[in-house]
Amino acid sequence: MAPAASRLPSETGLAALPRRALSQYLRLLRLYPVLTKAATSGILSALGNFLAQMIKKRKKENGSQKLDSSGPLRYAIYGFFFTGPLSHFFYLFMEHWIPPEVPWAGVKRLLLDRLLFAPAFLLLFFLVMNFLEGGDPAAGAAKVRSAFWPALQTNWRLWTPVQFINVNYVPVQFRVLFANLVALFWYAYLASLGK
Repeated sequence: MAPAASRLPSETGLAALPRRALSQYLRLLRLYPVLTKAATSGILSALGNFLAQMIKKRKKENGSQKLDSSGPLRYAIYGFFFTGPLSHFFYLFMEHWIPPEVPWAGVKRLLLDRLLFAPAFLLLFFLVMNFLEGGDPAAGAAKVRSAFWPALQTNWRLWTPVQFINVNYVPVQFRVLFANLVALFWYAYLASLGK
């Protein structure tokens, strides 16, 4: 008599798609960690900008605002070349520099992320976006002066609990993905500061 498990219908078609996608993602993550995280960051960053534009468009009374097709491209570039790789190496550095067995490791990791990485990464965001938008340096500096502090305060409010969970409980290979999923909403917020 065959075991009960062998009588279960095998997953095929659309039902098997999430499992196959996850399996493929894990394989790519193992083989090409930086490239996989860069691609994931680029795609999710672009999606975050697209969602922000859709939300903004819905808020307009007449709904006639056109979508800025270059916005998702800018966010994809930023995610691919900056968010994915920098986050990958930052989390590895943090894991090496503050291993879990160090006293107060969770608090130290959080402070390192919130007080060093977050402000530097946010400043980089403003500078790179200004460049990708073709803005002049004076306009970029004015944007940083007006938007950096409010954005950093919002970053600290939103990301502090997220990053506490991320740097202390999420396995290091999934930290960039975890942060990218939350970043869908964060990039929507940052995009709303844009134009």
